[in-house]
Amino acid sequence: MRLPELAARLGAELVLPEGPTDAAAIEITGVAAPTHAGARQLVFAESEAALTSARASGAGAIVISQKLAGDAAGKPTLVVAHPKLVFARAAELLRAEHTRQGIHPSATIAATVTLGEGVFIGANAVIDDEAVIGPRCRIGAGSVIGAAVCLGRGCHLYPRVVVYPGTQLGDGVIVHAGAVLGSDGFGYVRDNATGQYTKFPQQGRLVIEDDVEIGANTTIDRGALEETRIRRGTKLDNLVHVGHNVAVGRNVVIAAQTGISGSSTIGDGAIVGGQVGIAEHVEIGPDAILGAQAGIPTGKRIHGPGVVFWGTPARPIKDYLKELATLARLTRRAK
Repeated sequence: MRLPELAARLGAELVLPEGPTDAAAIEITGVAAPTHAGARQLVFAESEAALTSARASGAGAIVISQKLAGDAAGKPTLVVAHPKLVFARAAELLRAEHTRQGIHPSATIAATVTLGEGVFIGANAVIDDEAVIGPRCRIGAGSVIGAAVCLGRGCHLYPRVVVYPGTQLGDGVIVHAGAVLGSDGFGYVRDNATGQYTKFPQQGRLVIEDDVEIGANTTIDRGALEETRIRRGTKLDNLVHVGHNVAVGRNVVIAAQTGISGSSTIGDGAIVGGQVGIAEHVEIGPDAILGAQAGIPTGKRIHGPGVVFWGTPARPIKDYLKELATLARLTRRAK
């Protein structure tokens, strides 16, 4: 993408070095770290030290803040309020410019599938009846898209993703390799007389809203009779499990190896650390923070925007640290 167009799309002020420079001819094709940047790549700097590295690099342009503007002698600069954020957005824009298109001859696509413009479908992918694949979607090799699945615009499914029938994905959803979306939830009814378990119906659906990213080998179950929903902008790390009937709010981040049991809810903007265990029917309020390996028992309500909860059972970190200090004092006295 030409540098002036990139600056305009990012809402950045383009500042050119003194001397003859043909800004319209500067082509940017990607982003990189200063140590590896080439003449067609973009770097960013948020400090004087980072700017020194950026200036010494082979990058074609630098994203910097207003306080550093004027110090990038010799290189074009994009002046913005939040360089790291704009750099990330630039990476998305530039990546979209180089999207592959076409259908591999080994892919199996049912006759009733609807394909949007500019899609890419990799080797040995399978797409079942009545599925709808939106424009510019990319479906990796060996992925399986079930019947009546709907993918919005610009979704990217990496290799070996499995999407069960009836699942709905919004626009710009990214699903990494090995993820399974819409599988049956873990729901059984026990016969007290015989001890046997009968499977409770798992016939709801899974809805993934726009701009959600789902990590490798993550699994998200469909609703039992209703739905499981992951709302706009939420990011799930690798190896996360989301049970049936769970509702996850907007712009939530959930780190690796977290498990969320059925019918729990997580509010908008919450942060969930790694290896957190959330039992069934738990309510996590908006903007709450769960520290790594926190355990939340059945029916618990966690509220307090910006408050960090830690331990098992999870409680505010101030209380948790006081308990640890008290335990340490008692241990010393016992000795």
